Amino acid sequence: MAIETVNSIIPALAVLVSMVASLLILTFGKYPNIREAWTFVAAFIKFSLVISMLPLILEGKVITYTVIEMLPNLPIAFKVDAFGILFAITSSFLWIFVSSYSIGYMRTLKEHAQTRYYFCFAIALSSAIGIAFSANLITLFLFYELLTISTYPLVAHTETPEAISSGRKYLTYLMIAGVSLLFAIVVVYYYTGTTEFSFSGIAGLETLPRTTLFILFITFMIGCAKAAFMPLHAWLPAAMVAPTPVSALLHAVAVVKAGVFTAIRIILYVFGIDLMETSGLWLYMAYFVSITIILASIFAMTQDNLKKRLAYSTISQLSYVVLGAVLLTKHGITGGMLHIPYHAFMKITLFMCAGALIVTAKKENISDMNGIARQMPITMLAFTVGALGMIGMPPVGGYITKWYLLLGAAEQDNMILMSVLLISAVLNAAYFFPVIYVAFFKKPDKELTYKEAPLTMLVPLTLTAIISIIIGIWPDAPGMFLDIVNIAVANVTGGGI
Repeated sequence: MAIETVNSIIPALAVLVSMVASLLILTFGKYPNIREAWTFVAAFIKFSLVISMLPLILEGKVITYTVIEMLPNLPIAFKVDAFGILFAITSSFLWIFVSSYSIGYMRTLKEHAQTRYYFCFAIALSSAIGIAFSANLITLFLFYELLTISTYPLVAHTETPEAISSGRKYLTYLMIAGVSLLFAIVVVYYYTGTTEFSFSGIAGLETLPRTTLFILFITFMIGCAKAAFMPLHAWLPAAMVAPTPVSALLHAVAVVKAGVFTAIRIILYVFGIDLMETSGLWLYMAYFVSITIILASIFAMTQDNLKKRLAYSTISQLSYVVLGAVLLTKHGITGGMLHIPYHAFMKITLFMCAGALIVTAKKENISDMNGIARQMPITMLAFTVGALGMIGMPPVGGYITKWYLLLGAAEQDNMILMSVLLISAVLNAAYFFPVIYVAFFKKPDKELTYKEAPLTMLVPLTLTAIISIIIGIWPDAPGMFLDIVNIAVANVTGGGI
């Protein structure tokens, strides 16, 4: 299937804009209003550049741009396809909300090192867009590692002993994973002479011995530790010591999303559907992530700290994305890809609500939140919306992705995977409904005197909750996420470039 390509510098500009903004943030670090204004300006320009490419993608075209060719068939290059722009739109759009939220959070708590915070934030978002638009494995690797380095100061931001220890764990896990990813990339280049993503997978890998192929796949998946598969997940709950906007960045906008995005790139665009199926790799990976889905949900039920409960929820929910991809069916892949933006809106809502509780009520543990909805009804209503979406209850968007995943498992005629999806939905309810019950129906331990969070925090979490409902009520709106995903699925199931 021949797909028309369009050469344009716009993908490079979309990556570059927040790099430039990071320097401006440093330059104006002593002037908070100007510094934060640059954050907003960059966010809007980045999103405008990303969205400007959408019409061409919806026409079924691909946008390319080569920065430099280092070795034969080894360029630093960008290629914008439907799957890449799905991640880029999600990240760049939510950056606008997190920027507003960050200002309210950081100023209200009078956090230190705010210039460093905004600088690293900008670099992290530039890295995420670079990952989204990477044309090949080597370009993706460079931005993947830059994302690790730029988010380390954010995880260790408070500089307490716990934060420093958590930051080291974060860096250790992800740097080791980076070595594994690089090794796998070198092996692919050695055997095939290229690292460029293809809609049908990289030609030549199918000739590898079965054992070599399995080892290569495992090495790649270790490299995707940002996806927080168990047992490579410990860095994520530890990273919850970071400020809540950073937690939102890790879970909804950049890091773990970059992990599952990369995993899908490898599964569908490096190995390809045919090789995954004929080798049997799809089934092994499906059972592996199913274990993560169930165990992480059980761990979530045991957490009293709200952010840690949400962290284990993310570990479980993001494995849905990979499960959908390895089902290798149109419905399964649709559900997996669609869960990236849908989960992002719901999870960022939940984390922003958690941050609002910390800033206003100084509450981090669920056991301390008795009756809190009486004083913070907007925050807790938004939290309820996000929670219902995670469980998979209409009309919030999560039910759509889980329905597609169930259809995908049914197409594979695999009752075990269907059972995993149904059991996980019950477990999701088991760890979210107690939070809602405590907040709305338990009597407060003492008279509550606090109010809602500042508008710079309250408005973003309200809007993302509303969007979470809109994408559930009207998923097939023209030009929306489902349209983009349908093109991406058609690409990988219909052949290569």
